[in-house]
Amino acid sequence: MSEVETEREMIERLRAGDKSACAQCVEQHASGVYRLALRMLGDEAEAEDVVQETFLSAFKAIDSFEWRSGLKTWLYRIATNAALMRLRRKTPLAVSVELPEEDGAETVPTQLFDWCCLPENDFATSEAKTELEAAIRELPEKLRAVFVLRELEGLSGEETAQTLGVSIENVKTRLHRARLWLRERLSGYFTELARSHEEG
Repeated sequence: MSEVETEREMIERLRAGDKSACAQCVEQHASGVYRLALRMLGDEAEAEDVVQETFLSAFKAIDSFEWRSGLKTWLYRIATNAALMRLRRKTPLAVSVELPEEDGAETVPTQLFDWCCLPENDFATSEAKTELEAAIRELPEKLRAVFVLRELEGLSGEETAQTLGVSIENVKTRLHRARLWLRERLSGYFTELARSHEEG
C-alpha cells in the first residue's frame, strides 16, 4: 500500500471514530508537532499544550479535511495557528505591526559577515545552537513561522504556503527576510567567534 493510500485509510478510520487510528496518528506526528511548537514558542510546557490542542482540534475537525494537503501539513497548520495565537496573547502590541510584503522592502543588514569563513564545527557547539535558538525566538512571528517550517522542519515551499495559507512567493519573501534578520542578529556573535579563531 502506498503512503497516500495508507494516509487515506487512516483518515477514513479517524472519521469513523477509530481510537486506534487516533493513537497511531498521535504516535506518527506528535514529535514533529511538539518540535515545531517548541521552536515557535521556546517553552516546553506551552509546546506540550499546543500538541494536545492540535490533536484535539484535528480529531474534532477531521470531517472538514479536504485532501488538498497531506495530513502532516494539515496538522502543522493547526499547530502553527495555535502557537501564533499564544504568541499574540503574550505580545498583543506586536499584532499591529505588519511587515510590508513588497519584494523591494527588505532590510539590509548593517553588518555583512560571511559565515562560510567559520569552521563547520562552530555551528555544532551548544553555545552556537543556544544563540541560534534565541535568535529564532526573537524573529517577528510571521518570519519565524516560515523559517521554522522551511529551514528546521524541512517542509517544501508549497507545503509551507499551504500550512500558513499564503502564496509561495510570500513564503520566499518571508524566508529571505528571516535569513537577513538572523544574519544581522547573529553577526556580532560570529564575528567575535571568527576573531577568537584568528587570535588562537
